[in-house]
Amino acid sequence: MAEKPDVAKPYNKIGVIGAGAWGTALALTAARAGLQVDLWARELEVVDSIIRSQENTSFLPGITLPASITATGDMAAATTHAEALLITAPAQHLRASLTSVATRAPEGIPLVVCAKGIEQATGKLVTEIFLETAPAFQPAILSGPSFARDAASGLPTAVTIAARFDIAQRLQASLGHATFRPYASDDVLGVALGGAAKNVYAIACGIVDGLGLGESARAALLARGFAELLRLGTALGARSETLMGLSGLGDLVLTATSPNSRNYRFGCEVGKGRNLAELAAPGQPLAEGVATAPALVIRARKEKIELPVAETVAAVLDGSLPVDAAIARLMSRPLKSE
Repeated sequence: MAEKPDVAKPYNKIGVIGAGAWGTALALTAARAGLQVDLWARELEVVDSIIRSQENTSFLPGITLPASITATGDMAAATTHAEALLITAPAQHLRASLTSVATRAPEGIPLVVCAKGIEQATGKLVTEIFLETAPAFQPAILSGPSFARDAASGLPTAVTIAARFDIAQRLQASLGHATFRPYASDDVLGVALGGAAKNVYAIACGIVDGLGLGESARAALLARGFAELLRLGTALGARSETLMGLSGLGDLVLTATSPNSRNYRFGCEVGKGRNLAELAAPGQPLAEGVATAPALVIRARKEKIELPVAETVAAVLDGSLPVDAAIARLMSRPLKSE
């Protein structure tokens, strides 16, 4: 699929911080592109599993990892000699992860945020968290329509990598190979916003399907949700072409329609009447949109942007709006031009 650009020199050695399914898949992607990879895991059993069996049996079972991936539980070992670092911590834990990495990594290297969401406590996008916690490093973000197992299994996957453009091109050259196609961008804010907001609208589409309202209703909700994303993106300074690309519309379509999407599945269960506290209990699959929904609404209100779909999702999730009243609330809004 993708040929590496001649204008950009690939990095030789990278570190991946976080050995969940996505972190492990990205480590494998980098290894397939010819890089030496240090993969840091918090869980010692994950490190032991990769060393013993060349497999992350906890988070990505059944996928063999090459010898060019070195698993470690030592943060310094994964960061000290890296030319670039991929940070895969979830959005609500990103601040702590970046703070820890920034004390160990060589100043000035790219730190590539691979999380999608908005920090609930502050309403900040992941790139804004970066600027507060790691100002001595080059900000970058990787996002797009991608499931960890698809990428790890060598199925065709395309994503956006945003950074200062020369850095984005080097990362593109470093990670791109026959089945993983990265597109370079310098719109870090647009990529961050698209990756965050899509989880909220995926929950909304799941609720529609859980309620049995039909595919027409889901398509309408998806389109109106994307219109909300464009409005907020314009207010924040994101480029519309970014939001209409892989990291915006592409990721939204995947996340809001696939049963493999945690956020979509969460919404389906909500629509079927499952208890919210039970769905969000420790040990349940992480649906980042649960934390993102209220943060997205607060951020939009600061910009004086109305997000009816996101506001409805947030109200359902905080228990102030019964799920069976959610669609009625949206359908009773005043008629207007598109």
